Amino acid sequence: MIARLFNFHGGIKPDSHKNASAAPPIAAAPLPPRLTIPLRQSVRSVARCLVAPGQRVLKGERIGAGEGPLGTDVHASTSGTVVGLAPCAMAHASSLDTLAVVIEPDGKDEWIERRAFDHRAVPREAALRYLSACGIVGMGGAGFPTHIKLGNGRGIETLIINGAECEPWITCDDRLMRERAAEILSGAAILHELIGARRTLVGIEDNKPEAIRAMREAAAGFPGLVDIVAIPTRYPAGGEKQLIRVLTGIEIAHGKLGTEFGVQCFNVGTAQAVHRAIHHGEPLVSRVVTLTGNVRRPGNYEVLVGTPVETLLALAAPKPDTDRYLMGGPMMGITISDLSVPIGKTSNCIIAASAALFPPPPPELPCIRCGACARACPADLQPFELYWFSRAKNVGKAQEYHLFDCIECGSCAFVCPSHIPLVDYFRFSKSEIWARERELKASDQARERFEFRNYRQEREKEEKAAKLAAKAAETRAKLSGSATPTDAATGDDPKKALIAAALARARQQVAVEPRNTDTPHAGVPGASPGIASRREQPDLHDSDATS
Repeated sequence: MIARLFNFHGGIKPDSHKNASAAPPIAAAPLPPRLTIPLRQSVRSVARCLVAPGQRVLKGERIGAGEGPLGTDVHASTSGTVVGLAPCAMAHASSLDTLAVVIEPDGKDEWIERRAFDHRAVPREAALRYLSACGIVGMGGAGFPTHIKLGNGRGIETLIINGAECEPWITCDDRLMRERAAEILSGAAILHELIGARRTLVGIEDNKPEAIRAMREAAAGFPGLVDIVAIPTRYPAGGEKQLIRVLTGIEIAHGKLGTEFGVQCFNVGTAQAVHRAIHHGEPLVSRVVTLTGNVRRPGNYEVLVGTPVETLLALAAPKPDTDRYLMGGPMMGITISDLSVPIGKTSNCIIAASAALFPPPPPELPCIRCGACARACPADLQPFELYWFSRAKNVGKAQEYHLFDCIECGSCAFVCPSHIPLVDYFRFSKSEIWARERELKASDQARERFEFRNYRQEREKEEKAAKLAAKAAETRAKLSGSATPTDAATGDDPKKALIAAALARARQQVAVEPRNTDTPHAGVPGASPGIASRREQPDLHDSDATS
């Protein structure tokens, strides 16, 4: 057991609203009429399509090959027929479209051949490639590829399994720990080996007593492997830097990562997915999703990746006064503008919202610089300063105030007495900086192309001059035996050398040409030998010649 817990700066304690959805056990969501599986499962990861319309696929079959260092493979969530490749809305605030594989299930749910993978019998790099091929990513929200987070197997002292689930309304991790604790700890043991950690800690907020009890009972089957630690309930204790601070006392500096201090974090859902991949040969094709809010039947469901949100709503029976839906929690989630958005690997919750549960925000008032936002900020920033810089579009100054250390948890906006949507301003500033960086990159590339064009033209000019000089040198070498006084005047000028060579050839032709001085026309300028020979022949019409 760890000796003590530590505190992090700021934080808030909103109403949790977890009991209703946490009570019933996890249920399997029915097969939808069609699955829309995006080839881009996160902002960082994109895959190349491997299937064509009309092709039959099995559950777990690879339909997309990850591209780039952060790419992970994408798999069919059930057996059926590929009916098309079509754009679909992303589960993202932008609602931009991305290419997706549309599968019509056949109802058989027929798996590919599955075999356990012995990660101890192969090199570590092979095990990481296997996890990438199984499409394992972080399931706590970021979707970062697990094989990348495992690093090089050195430098990590403490592995943290994140079971805090601090955001209100969300209970999918709570139910997962209650029902599948042994699988989570089995996956944690695999991560422990692959990352080379010295100790493993599981952090769970103390408002989940059933999950804590289930995890501690399961930990008895892994003696000496993990410590199950109950931490105080305070939002956002589930943030990576905040959880590291609470469990280890390590304060992650601005602009740094936990790995630089020997700590790495994984979500409990990720650990369970690793267990299923290694011990059962199953790629990541489903996840637990919380359906809650203004509904009659809140609960948690095992949902196939690619299931449209609209097909899930009937399971929870939204009430008539529902006016919108959120994906994620109320603090960091997004409003869904299109209910055809499919469930992705990082989609953990769907909340039915109403004016009674989530009243419209009051009008925004001027900032009074009360400092409440700075006291609540878990990243120890100065949100009121960032607000003024963002409002003035002085994004460079905002970046100097560590804008990118903001985790967009919403604590500052939650406590703001002026009801300023501070996170929206910060997101705007970040997007502006990213846009300017893209423009700068494009400008740098254009300048590099222009400079290379000039360099290429100069190089071609020099090569042409070198070829000309080489040809002139070759000509001078051939004529070195018959040099004339004019050769000295040509010097090293290649053009003059070519002219001199042409004159020399002309002189040689004149010198070898035969001269006939016996003919009357021999001395006549311009008379050819042919004319002279014709004049010497007798005329057949002459009378003297015929007699």
